[in-house]
Amino acid sequence: MRPPARIRHPTAVAAAAAAPAPAGAGAGAGAGASPSLAYKNPEFLESDDARPLRILAEYLEPLASFHREGVHDTVVFFGSARLSPDGPLGRYYQEARELARLVTSWSRSISTDVHRYIVCSGGGGGIMEAANRGAAEAGGRTIGLNIGLPHEQLPNPYVTPELTFEFRYFFMRKLWFAHLARALVVFPGGFGTLDELTEFLTLRQTRKLDRPIQILLYGSSYWNEIINFEALVRHGMISREDLGVFQFVDDPATAFALLQKSLATELQTATPDFAGSRCRDD
Repeated sequence: MRPPARIRHPTAVAAAAAAPAPAGAGAGAGAGASPSLAYKNPEFLESDDARPLRILAEYLEPLASFHREGVHDTVVFFGSARLSPDGPLGRYYQEARELARLVTSWSRSISTDVHRYIVCSGGGGGIMEAANRGAAEAGGRTIGLNIGLPHEQLPNPYVTPELTFEFRYFFMRKLWFAHLARALVVFPGGFGTLDELTEFLTLRQTRKLDRPIQILLYGSSYWNEIINFEALVRHGMISREDLGVFQFVDDPATAFALLQKSLATELQTATPDFAGSRCRDD
């Protein structure tokens, strides 16, 4: 057993601090200078050695914020940052905005002391902006899980300031998308949207999360062109039953009706309602 640390009397500590430093001591820091605390040392925190601390911080800081702000669960909107309201697929911007407004107006009518079914996006432009905008226009709070990219993605102005987060690691950002979500609406998008969509489809297929997540693919013509789901079945890569983990929708009213039907309004337990992970069914 390691012996207890020796406690030095304050007078002795003061005397030691006032004493001249031995020759060669404190090089680079100035004679008698105290070393900086590790968690206040920017050089260390940005180093490879501190990567586990940065990862942990991207779990703990959002967790504390969601608890403080009373966020219980979310409805996540995915879609392209490149999609503009006046572009070729501009209708999807307006429809994402309208759906987010409907979801938020409904969620605000639920009698509860926490925030249920908050619209959550990746925090950037395009469909993300449309979702946050619609939620803000309905008078609700809305979440933006932004991420630093080589071509900088700036948070859109409609995200609630207290619920705006900046991530360094994609996988930690995905954790917060998945574990608070009760539903997911996926609008047309590119590589990033496909990555996020297939992540959720895998979680549903494998039942890795301990609760189901409603997945809506918004824009059936787009998604059936981009992903040949029937070919996946034909080649034996998925079963036909796997096609039941999502539904196609083509208008805000239909999407909203499906969300209302699938989202339970049970009394909340812990906030935030963080879904657990399952290893097996037993």
